[in-house]
Amino acid sequence: MSTSVKSYHHGDLRAALLAAAAESLEAGEGFSLRAVARRAGVSPTAPYRHFADKDALDAAVAVEGFADLRADLDAALAALPASSTAEDAIAGLGVAYVGFALRRPAVFRLMFGNPCDDADDERVRASRQLHDVLNQAIARLLPDADIPNLSTALWGMAHGLAFLHLDGKLRPEPPAEVAQRVRAAVAAVFAMGTAS
Repeated sequence: MSTSVKSYHHGDLRAALLAAAAESLEAGEGFSLRAVARRAGVSPTAPYRHFADKDALDAAVAVEGFADLRADLDAALAALPASSTAEDAIAGLGVAYVGFALRRPAVFRLMFGNPCDDADDERVRASRQLHDVLNQAIARLLPDADIPNLSTALWGMAHGLAFLHLDGKLRPEPPAEVAQRVRAAVAAVFAMGTAS
């Protein structure tokens, strides 16, 4: 995958470095600016054109992960038939969320492994955009709901299911079976609202 520094000609060094960093993480390799440069096939000093240090690269990979996850959530909503119920939509978001975590576990852990603080505005904004997708879906589908608290509860459920699978507490079945587990959990929550 990597090429020699002499033959490396890329129009977007930053994107190439982010891709190399994500690949390194998912491969379980060392994650340093030098290792990322090596994987991208650039000089050891090239990453410093875009990232002051490893923490800056770490944050940029997390931000890109948040953007990718948001795109998956948006795609899950867009793929729903017009006749979908609120339960269908929430389940679709949950399946997309857990599916992302299982496809990209190291990036997912990186995204949520550090707190977002005001010193990292881009990471904070990227994280908030995830919440916005769910908040907007709930507001549209369940306008009388307690949106902030329901959003937190549903996010907590999807996040918990993701980590239960990643940490081996739930068997890592084929994706279709994991999706069914997520849908069943959402259905159980919605059924509580109709129980007498």
